[in-house]
Amino acid sequence: MEGFVLEHGMIGGIAAKYGAKVLYNERIAGYTSFNIGGVCDVVVMPGSADCIRELIAACRSTGTKYYIFGKCTNVLISDKGLRGVVIIIGSDYSAVKRKGTRLICEAGAPLIKVCNAAKEAGLTGLEFAYGIPGSVGGALYMNAGAYGGEMKDVVVCCEYLDTDGSVKSINTADMGLSYRHSVFTGSDKVILSVSFELKPGDKAAVAEKMNETMRRRREKQPLEYPSAGSTFKRPEGYFAAKLIEDSGFKGYTRGGAQVSEKHSGFVINRGGATYSDVCGIIGDIQAKVFADTGVKLECELIKVE
Repeated sequence: MEGFVLEHGMIGGIAAKYGAKVLYNERIAGYTSFNIGGVCDVVVMPGSADCIRELIAACRSTGTKYYIFGKCTNVLISDKGLRGVVIIIGSDYSAVKRKGTRLICEAGAPLIKVCNAAKEAGLTGLEFAYGIPGSVGGALYMNAGAYGGEMKDVVVCCEYLDTDGSVKSINTADMGLSYRHSVFTGSDKVILSVSFELKPGDKAAVAEKMNETMRRRREKQPLEYPSAGSTFKRPEGYFAAKLIEDSGFKGYTRGGAQVSEKHSGFVINRGGATYSDVCGIIGDIQAKVFADTGVKLECELIKVE
């Protein structure tokens, strides 16, 4: 694998063929919302489904490890970096098209871009997602949600790259969408595009509701610091933030990482936080909350090493 990666041959050739940006020995921290992560062998930013398909096929045929990321807003990446090929489906693959009340979005489109498109068209249904920092691909992958709404409420279908390299379509009913989960979660399927079916609404009312959603986020969440959003999933019958605060962790610090004093459900990077700092806090919280309450807190963020 090292020889393949360091020769730059096949991956560089595919990137050049499609005009995709490719970087070697690139530190991944700057591409993540946590601002944590070490040097990766190769980082590619494809601009088409064909490019994504060829990159993955090349990695599989050579036995090269590869990683698929969106906007990296829900991941914690090791300071040791990642060996192999990192494929970032982001701004170079982020077109949003409207057909009536439907928005058809490439997987790298930021949710904020999709929400703004809905707002401009006077379409209602995506107000809950305004301010969620991820891409539509990542949001569907984990069935992201907030303020009473989830992706499953507005997504109607998507196209994805199956494990055999073929492009397939799937409807919402077959996506297995549940709390922070979909059929894509933990699989090798790669989401390529997502279609949202919305409803006609009053443009001013949609904008007002989105602005209110953003106001609530800024008021309650530590958006001024790098983080990966909510660190833990909501345990049934409880609120993670309250359990964490009741166990004495509000403001708890390890190195540059801290449990937010504004919202205990967030672990933030106050400056110079490392992978081990964050993992240490997570482990401490899980152990103490379980000892205090018997509740096992499950991470919402995804650790990658």
